[in-house]
Amino acid sequence: MALAEAKANAIIERLRIEGHVEEDAQATLLITADTVVVSHGMVREKPNNKEEAREFIKGYSGGHAAVIGSVVVSNLTTGIRKGAWEKAEVYFHEIPDEIIDSVIEEGSTLHVAGGLTLEHPLTSPFVEAVVGSTDTVWGLSKALTEKLIKDNLVAVKIT
Repeated sequence: MALAEAKANAIIERLRIEGHVEEDAQATLLITADTVVVSHGMVREKPNNKEEAREFIKGYSGGHAAVIGSVVVSNLTTGIRKGAWEKAEVYFHEIPDEIIDSVIEEGSTLHVAGGLTLEHPLTSPFVEAVVGSTDTVWGLSKALTEKLIKDNLVAVKIT
């Protein structure tokens, strides 16, 4: 949540519209999000290098990881902000070392939280199960985002 909030604050600051309120103005919503992976009690963001990516993926092999996705919806017109998070669990079969090496050499592992994407064609056969929303694992829960948008717009009508 802190990272999604920080992203919203940084964008709002860049736009220089913090605190901007206009009566009867249409709502302008800013949606920010962040995802982290938790494995073996450690928070995993984007790996810093290939060795860290290898360590992350080997840690998932034959085990599981939790993916926590946070979403913040900020109403730039009213200043109202709503945020929440969702968790999904991903269970893995054993991932062979040659598959891990191939995925790492491709380079995509350095650009995603936890160093691995669920839908990668080399590793997707080794995903045993996903408990929770696949959207959460992909980085943005559609259902949670829709709920926060509705909650934000309802809050505007109430105030």
